[in-house]
Amino acid sequence: MDTGRDVDARLSSEPAHRGAHHVQSLERGLAVIKAFHAGAAELTLSDVARATGLTRAAARRFLLTLADLGYVRTDGKYFSLTARVLELGYSYLSSMTLPEVAQPHLEHLSAAVHESSSVSVLEGTDIVYVARVAVSRIMTVSINVGTRFPAYATSMGHVLLAGLGEAELEAYFAGARLERLTDRTVTAPDRLRAELAKVRDQGWAMVDQELEEGLRSVAAPIHDRQGKVVAAVNLSTHASRTPARTVEKNLIPPLLKTAQAIEADLSAGAPSHAHA
Repeated sequence: MDTGRDVDARLSSEPAHRGAHHVQSLERGLAVIKAFHAGAAELTLSDVARATGLTRAAARRFLLTLADLGYVRTDGKYFSLTARVLELGYSYLSSMTLPEVAQPHLEHLSAAVHESSSVSVLEGTDIVYVARVAVSRIMTVSINVGTRFPAYATSMGHVLLAGLGEAELEAYFAGARLERLTDRTVTAPDRLRAELAKVRDQGWAMVDQELEEGLRSVAAPIHDRQGKVVAAVNLSTHASRTPARTVEKNLIPPLLKTAQAIEADLSAGAPSHAHA
């Protein structure tokens, strides 16, 4: 039985950096929803408890509450999400014009250079893909809208980090874990800072096999009307197919042109052709 005393005991063992406003039950309810994913579409009560760190009794209460609200269904043993969970993100997505504006530009760019292109934004210490056109699969993992990668190891991440103010960048370094993903990954803060300064000066970034062996990518910033970097657009290619010098010569010019076109449409309020 999960008593109030049990809950209090677990709360006291959790990080103390949460503010007084923090609603623990909301955090746990969201954790239950996030326990479901493509590789775990159906979970038992024990699966959910194990994935979230909740007791079985607490997990059961959250699951049944979510079922009452229509976000979860169950056959008595297995639980799964319903399409209603899409409502949780709909308000954000419907008000976010960037993916809709960027998509046709990405399609045009990828068709012109025959490489995959994407747009991402910075969320915490990660980049999150918000638009993508895949010409071929280069990475071992599939990339879709919503995919996250650590910012320090990606070209779009370098562009987005280079666009941060000094205080924001300090906060990033304070919270980021710079782990070596390949032999080429830059994990020394001083080296990364120097690279970001270079990106800031030249207006684009190239990352050569830092996220995954064989993956070379280049990215450019997307600015809002006030000149703030709000997103990044990239092209990715296989290192064995496209040498770095060829990337600079053949991919960076159309990439920069695409970034400017997306900026123009965003500033103009997304004209009709951006909705095609």
